[in-house]
Amino acid sequence: MLDGLHPSLTHLVPSTRMIEARKASRREIFGWSMFDFANQAYTLLIISVIFGDLYVRIIVGDAPEYRLGNLLWSAALCLSYAVVVITAPVLGAIMDATRTRKKMLFASYVLTVISTALLYFVEPGALWLGFLLIVVSNAAYATGESIIASFLPFLGPSRDLGRISGLGWATGYAGGLVAAGFALAALGETSLENFDRVRWVGPFAAVFFLLGAIPSFLWLKEPAGERSPPPGTRILRLTHQRLLATLGRVRAYPDLTRLFVSILFAMAGVQVIIAFAFIYGAQVIGWSDSTRALMFVVVQVTALTGALAFGALQSRLGGRLSYALTLMLWIVAIVAIYFVKELTALVNRGFALSLLTEEVFLFAGLVSGLSLGSSQSVGRALVGMFAPVHRSAELFGYWGLFSKLAAIFGILGIGALQWVFGLQGAILFCIVLFAAALLPLLGMDEARGVAAARATPREP
Repeated sequence: MLDGLHPSLTHLVPSTRMIEARKASRREIFGWSMFDFANQAYTLLIISVIFGDLYVRIIVGDAPEYRLGNLLWSAALCLSYAVVVITAPVLGAIMDATRTRKKMLFASYVLTVISTALLYFVEPGALWLGFLLIVVSNAAYATGESIIASFLPFLGPSRDLGRISGLGWATGYAGGLVAAGFALAALGETSLENFDRVRWVGPFAAVFFLLGAIPSFLWLKEPAGERSPPPGTRILRLTHQRLLATLGRVRAYPDLTRLFVSILFAMAGVQVIIAFAFIYGAQVIGWSDSTRALMFVVVQVTALTGALAFGALQSRLGGRLSYALTLMLWIVAIVAIYFVKELTALVNRGFALSLLTEEVFLFAGLVSGLSLGSSQSVGRALVGMFAPVHRSAELFGYWGLFSKLAAIFGILGIGALQWVFGLQGAILFCIVLFAAALLPLLGMDEARGVAAARATPREP
């Protein structure tokens, strides 16, 4: 059964059997996916589509280049991610040791809902109230994102995790399509004249998250394989011991380590696009409200398609190759974004058309959407494949740490670069990030990574 196991891993093989996850019921997988469905309203409405643009152009309002607004927006996101970087592995170790995953998930969910609803009170000029609420709400949201991901290894065997992760991301983008579709239609344009309507984006996103995540808490089970510590155990001491034990075994997980390094660069680029894509459309492209709404639909539908397609493709090509393809797709998307004006002129000359730049920009949105859904889905599935099930919360805490450390690096980087070069020039930074994310994959061995996860013994 253990033939072919990498020599450096043989000392980790338990004396009884290798560890493999159970296969969850369809209802439980659906409940898990519904958390992605619900929280996507926060990502899209608050971070990407409406409130980010509202904060920069209306709340701060330093026209015409909005460099202060862009910088404050970057700083608020980075500070929130710094909170996650500090707390995620510790919270993960606590959850692995105490069987409190659902309780922690519920706490992050409640804090996200309350702080998001309070965004209603952020008026023009109240830039520091908006700053504070974004820090709190985004930190709570990002913490919940790591916690819900840590359930993934318990939902099925490693061969199914790509499909399950893809289903979760696809369900999330469907939720975003529903939430933002209603919000864009009901709230109208992001402008000072329409502020009394568009300020409801916070309460709307909060209620959508509140209601949409209910199936998760009804049907998602606390992993049965985990054991509560004996009465009188010092939780912080136990957590500290588990963290040290995991760090001490880093050499036993060479492929997971390479994946985390890749995620550090890839998620830096992804977070830049999430935070600035619609701001880019408003400031650089100068698009109309109708194009903004159409771009949202294009990105959501293609992201959903990408998550499902690459989730299925992963079972055929493997996670490593599928993940590398998503990073190359991102590079194509960034090139299309940067050269969209030249691309528009080329298409118009070549086909005797009279397309507007904002219309051709939709093509860049299509490629970005495919990249967005696929890269996040495949990356999360790979972490699930390489993470021992009884340490999944802790290791997905590290996934959250690297993802948010990446966000800090990426968003601060583009925030500083746009201050000097403007937003269009700064976007080229993302090409460097996605190219750097490809390099750690050269030494990755997917089979070895899965074997290492299965061969890790449970702590006594």
